[in-house]
Amino acid sequence: MAEKEKDLFDYTEDSIKSLDWKEHIRLRPGMYIGKLGDGSSPDDGIYVLLKEVIDNCIDEHTMGYGKHVDVEIKDKTITVRDYGRGIPLGKVVDVVSKINTGAKYDSKAFQKSVGLNGVGTKAVNALSNYFKVSSYRDGKEKTAEFERGALIKEYKEVKSTEQNGTMITFTPDDTVFKKFHFVQEYLDNQFWNYCYLNAGLVMNLNGKRYVSKNGLLDLLQRKTNEDEIRYPIIHLRGDDIEVAITHENDYGEEYYSFVNGQFTTQGGTHLAAFREAYVKTIREFYKKDYDAADIRGSICAAVSVRVQEPVFESQTKTKLGSLSVYEGGPSMRNFMGDFLGKELDNYLHRNPETADALKRRIEQSERERKDMAGIKKLANERAKKANLHNKKLRDCKFHYNDEATGKDKDKISEKQKESTIFITEGDSASGSITKARNVDTQAVFSLRGKPLNSFGLTKKVVYENEEFNLLQHALNIEEGYEGLRYNNIVIATDADVDGMHIRLLLMTFFLQFFPELVKNGHVYILETPLFRVRNKQETIYCYNEAEKQEATRKLGGRPETTRFKGLGEISPDEFARFISDDMKLQPVMLLPETHIQQMLEYYMGKNTPARQDFIIENLKVELDLLEEEKTPA
Repeated sequence: MAEKEKDLFDYTEDSIKSLDWKEHIRLRPGMYIGKLGDGSSPDDGIYVLLKEVIDNCIDEHTMGYGKHVDVEIKDKTITVRDYGRGIPLGKVVDVVSKINTGAKYDSKAFQKSVGLNGVGTKAVNALSNYFKVSSYRDGKEKTAEFERGALIKEYKEVKSTEQNGTMITFTPDDTVFKKFHFVQEYLDNQFWNYCYLNAGLVMNLNGKRYVSKNGLLDLLQRKTNEDEIRYPIIHLRGDDIEVAITHENDYGEEYYSFVNGQFTTQGGTHLAAFREAYVKTIREFYKKDYDAADIRGSICAAVSVRVQEPVFESQTKTKLGSLSVYEGGPSMRNFMGDFLGKELDNYLHRNPETADALKRRIEQSERERKDMAGIKKLANERAKKANLHNKKLRDCKFHYNDEATGKDKDKISEKQKESTIFITEGDSASGSITKARNVDTQAVFSLRGKPLNSFGLTKKVVYENEEFNLLQHALNIEEGYEGLRYNNIVIATDADVDGMHIRLLLMTFFLQFFPELVKNGHVYILETPLFRVRNKQETIYCYNEAEKQEATRKLGGRPETTRFKGLGEISPDEFARFISDDMKLQPVMLLPETHIQQMLEYYMGKNTPARQDFIIENLKVELDLLEEEKTPA
């Protein structure tokens, strides 16, 4: 019997499997929490687990119960304590371990909640080595403990002096979230966003206090620099809606959108409605048909809406799909249009100085766009002639059919989240990565020589410089950030002086012309090992001198030690592990207080005594540390 016929013959009742809820979550975690990751990216699974637990605390606060949330992260174990109503004691086990069980189905109990499908804490439970839930309610306490979703101990109800509320402790499963770690900057953003959207809520993380009095106004003040904005932040509030708006000197558009306290990183119907209504209101106020790109150019805005029973496009709730604010109510489009048409129009009439500054910003964008029209046309023709996809870009299979994916951009798949482009230097390095990559989701763009230092230059240079123009086209960001073809942009350069210089030049390019790529967490540095230490039994890859010395001691004797001077020296077989499960990515992040132009002036501007002193002092520190490492204890 042919093998194919045998396979068909073996398809029987025994081939049909039924999984219980925790087995299904563990088998397909991406369906519930998106990508897994190791904590290097803000949308990695460990942050989603934390969010799922905190969302329940926020829902309690939104309904008027509990003004504090305390969180502790210690040795990879997380404890979250709220002071809401507490889970009804007879349902504590069911709420965290039975799918389609929860109070979110009762609109009277949770009218404008984030999670409505009863999955969140169940996913956390199933994906944790250890999970413990305690509910304190009216002088009584109920506790249960689980391992990977399985109940291991259910305690009897006992008397308690604890304040009403819920406490959940969990340790993410390290077989699912391999080598995970928390990045403090990501946690800060997560906690601040909760507070901006819930003015008056006090959150504590390992003793650090987060609280906001002015909501989205505070958010935009933290995200922008007073010296860079063109006019004071416009802050508007209404029933179930809040917006904050200003314009900067940076290129592009920058938005922070939220639904029921959830940060919708992929936007959705509410953000689309805001962008449309904003353009319409501005045109009507100035009585001029400005181009939409000029009106929104350099905008920085935050938008928050409250929706009854929101419909999200995935369990991770990063994109809103709801078309109306509540059942039988106004469409999102009309709701946003009516609000901005009245409130923003009134604000601009009452604040003529702001209206004048906004008009100057729009007309500046208009002049720049018209001046660049001819240059852009020539650059586009040059990019086509350069045969980008054959010579410079080794694309991934996911993007081979651009027309098909382009027609369905609203549906962000898991592969889109995983899609990565490596920007490399030279043929040798790009060759190694090209051979080692995952061709389904990983692309490679090869630079030719060192890029231009673009600090202080206008966007005109992006089109006049061939390398920048081709890179822009490879990323598909010529018409704006929304067209970005790869979720992760990874700078992969040699670990030497030239490689570091190229890395800085690329970061300058992104910060100067496409800062939203950095601000929204899309740009990373690939960390590759400097040394390979091995004997006949074991091979250890080391990322610094200290790791090399430790590996040498561990292997004993005189192990073979190789110093990788460039990416091209690492064989494709070895490289495969460094750009797959063991890939180490260092996110490029901007602190809230970072002034982009001042930072670029300091590091990439003309040589100054201050920068020379900085280099000399840090060189001394590095040399001292190196000497300490070489000195035996």
